[in-house]
Amino acid sequence: MAGTDKESLDDLPPSAKLVFKVLEYNGPLTQKGIVEESMLSARTVRYALERLEGIGVVDEDVYFADARQNLYQLNELGAKVDGGTEACCAE
Repeated sequence: MAGTDKESLDDLPPSAKLVFKVLEYNGPLTQKGIVEESMLSARTVRYALERLEGIGVVDEDVYFADARQNLYQLNELGAKVDGGTEACCAE
């Protein structure tokens, strides 16, 4: 991370990789859904989502069933990442 301009999925903590996999396997979920599926704490999931959004692989949308929540899903870039083996931010 230090000295590099772009961070990849490989550089993220295990919790962020787990959240990535949960979204990959289950599709769009709310934060509460991710907490239930991953069995991580809500705080850890928030941090992981922040990191995933930071590298540009997760998008946040309004959850229309309950506007107080957000829906998280992998975007096109996130869908191209092959299990964390590719650098997600290379252009």
